[in-house]
Amino acid sequence: MLVLHAVRLKGFADTATIAARFRLDPGQTEEELLDAEAFGQVARSAFAGLSGWSLTERGRRHNEAQLHDELDRAGARAAVTAIHDRFVPLNARAAAAFTAWQLDTDRSVDAFHTLAGALRDLERDLTAHLDRFAGYHERFTAALSRGGEWITGVEVDSCHRVWFELHEDLVATLGIARA
Repeated sequence: MLVLHAVRLKGFADTATIAARFRLDPGQTEEELLDAEAFGQVARSAFAGLSGWSLTERGRRHNEAQLHDELDRAGARAAVTAIHDRFVPLNARAAAAFTAWQLDTDRSVDAFHTLAGALRDLERDLTAHLDRFAGYHERFTAALSRGGEWITGVEVDSCHRVWFELHEDLVATLGIARA
């Protein structure tokens, strides 16, 4: 499940990046990706000098079923839904902060430090139910400490990328549409 879910969260990534997302063994991850490819759940492609894996529609449906089962086994649907409800207004604040940063209208990191504190609390509550939510706060604060392109950059594990992945993780876990 974690391999397919990492592909979903990353969108398009090489094997090492997929394995790193959940601290999986790269060799085993490669084997699981090849198996998933054989089942039509992922596809490998290359363009512009990059190559990587992406989820197929079949893979997306399979991963959603896995996440649904995981959530039900953990008995955590109500808790994760409540956490998502707390996330929604924070997401609006994050979107405004990221936009202001990108437009160079506000290069203060104060809003991002506030978001980091809220993220710490969300992660604590999520990992009480599902361990795989661990690491978002650490990645966000690491990017924040670097500043510059690490706030909204697309080529690095930026604050924006971490926040986007958390949002995708929550909606995928709950089987809902992105708000």
